[in-house]
Amino acid sequence: MAEERLQKYIARCGIASRRKAEEIILQGNVKVNGIIVKELGSKINPEKDVVTVHDKKIHEKEEHIYIKLYKPEGYITTVKDQFNRKTVLDLINISERIYPIGRLDYDTSGLLLLTDDGDLANKLMHPKYRIFKTYEVEIKGSISEASINMLRNGVLIDGYKTAPAKVKLINQSQMNTSVQISIHEGKNRQVRKMFKKIGHRVIKLKRISFGNINLGGLSEGQWKYLTDDEVKYLKR
Repeated sequence: MAEERLQKYIARCGIASRRKAEEIILQGNVKVNGIIVKELGSKINPEKDVVTVHDKKIHEKEEHIYIKLYKPEGYITTVKDQFNRKTVLDLINISERIYPIGRLDYDTSGLLLLTDDGDLANKLMHPKYRIFKTYEVEIKGSISEASINMLRNGVLIDGYKTAPAKVKLINQSQMNTSVQISIHEGKNRQVRKMFKKIGHRVIKLKRISFGNINLGGLSEGQWKYLTDDEVKYLKR
């Protein structure tokens, strides 16, 4: 087998996402053949080298876990929270170690994917794959066609211009408006910031799909394993 980067191998073994694996390496918690390795560019041969994380030998997984969750508001999309707030893992009663693909804000609900396949998680979060995530947004006030077109063309937030979004008006009143928006970026609180930029406060935000995968009849707080077709779609 060809050599591969250490952080990629750790991710493939289901220990952590590739980014988290890099942190573990830099902290000096990874050994290759008994020697601590802190270089992110280090390569290993999975067939010959013995890799330990926190002094435990790691192995490649034969089968990975892929889950979709309807995240309620009021949960953190992390594995642990320093303030002891509820995390999305509190909703999923399995013994295996999994982690979220991307994140949803504390006050955002909707579809969240989780896995122990660090390699796939890393690919799905990479901007080059341009996977559209679709949200239902309830905003304060009524929205003009000009404002919708601004979102479609991209708006300037945090010093960068957002990529063009797909936007559809669902219903509108003087008080509140419902809009569906699809974006392929995933910057921190991006949808909320985009609407703030055009003068609308977001009252409610829910992600309804990740590419072709949707909530599929789940109620808030419920989860299920992805179907074979859904997993194949993600891997494509």
